This record gives sequence, structure tokens and C-alpha cells, in this order.
Amino acid sequence: MQAQIATHAGITLAHIDHRTDEFNDLVKLLLEHRCDDSDGTRDLVMFIANACMGNNHLWQDMNLPSRTALSELMQVRFPTLAARNTGDMKWKKFFYKQLCERAEILICKSPSCGVCVDYDKCFVSEDVAG
Repeated sequence: MQAQIATHAGITLAHIDHRTDEFNDLVKLLLEHRCDDSDGTRDLVMFIANACMGNNHLWQDMNLPSRTALSELMQVRFPTLAARNTGDMKWKKFFYKQLCERAEILICKSPSCGVCVDYDKCFVSEDVAG
């Protein structure tokens, strides 16, 4: 199952092996915010975590047509997590920011996103930025 998901996401399990802790942390984060405990949702959690290991924007690694489609998916399937993304941050960056905050690792240089020199790296439209 995991190999099938990883292949669909355009990545291989070998690519994930050295990032097991990171993968597991993403799975845990997504599981905590899932809308239900169905097999489909658990499969989606694995799929998203696998896609996060890819090199492109998350929506691209998930073979979705746009970032908007990913945002809609997150709002329906992971509503409490989506609600936290109040600034419409890019999803991969948002997930990793959540993980860093849990571990009390400060990754941002500025006290708030609005005054950060790297604002466009986190919030610019992925549909346009490619």
C-alpha cells in the first residue's frame, strides 16, 4: 500500500527511508486533524505525507490540478488543521512550521509573517510561482 502511494506521488520509498522521523511526524500531525477515522482518510494521510517528501509544491506532488484543489481538500478532510492556516501559507511550509512549533524550534526570522523579508517564499501563489 505505501509503495503504491509513494509511486503515485512521484517519489520512491528509498527517498523516504532516510526521512522516516519526518514522515512519521507528518503522519501524526495529519492524523490528529483528520475529519474521520475511515480507511480512505487514513490512506489520504499516508498519501499526503508521502507527497510531502517530493520536491515540488505539494499540490503538484499529489497530481492535483491546482493549489486551490489542495486547499479545498484540506478544508474538507482536515478542517481543524486547515483552519490554522489563516494566512494561506503554502501547505508544505505550513505543515513543517506546525512541526517546528511543536518541537519549539524557531524557524522564522521575524516576529510576524507580515514583516518578514521571506514573506513571498511562504505565501506567494503556488499556482503562479510554479
